[in-house]
Amino acid sequence: MTVEHRPLRADARRNREALVAAAREVFGAKGVDAPLDEIARRAEVAIGTLYNRFPTRADLVEAAFLPTLEEAKAVTEEALACEDPWDGFVLFLERSILMQVTDRGFTEVCARVFDPTSGLEQAKHANAARMARIITRAQEAGALRRDFGLLDLAVVFGAAVAAPDWRRGLALVLDGLRPAAAHPLP
Repeated sequence: MTVEHRPLRADARRNREALVAAAREVFGAKGVDAPLDEIARRAEVAIGTLYNRFPTRADLVEAAFLPTLEEAKAVTEEALACEDPWDGFVLFLERSILMQVTDRGFTEVCARVFDPTSGLEQAKHANAARMARIITRAQEAGALRRDFGLLDLAVVFGAAVAAPDWRRGLALVLDGLRPAAAHPLP
């Protein structure tokens, strides 16, 4: 079934924009499970208006974070365009970790699984395919240990995001990802 989208009235459009902006702020600071009434208050609309525009939390999360996933897409594309695969890998990690340390909601969106047909999951899946290519390029260049895989990115992100200084944490992790430093993994 296709849904026909009519243009929103000016006030409805303003309310929607205010809700999305408030959701970005609140979810970014408190995570995607933050109270929806706080988002409505910050947007200066009634909670009924929030539910009218976004019937489910997932709808609001998608509206709030699809633009951020577009930014993540641009990061992966820039990394793939780097001439040196290791430099591309490092650029990808630095920019991705910076996005996560400054936005708790984005970190949670990356870690959670949403409806497979949602725009969020489709964007995450496409980004994962580009991330896999970033990894493969660095491995084929002999710059990244061969046993590193896409799922290991969660360890890298987790370690760097949890470090008191994420740049220092990432530098330590990157040293361990070089083939010369590699020991067999369990």
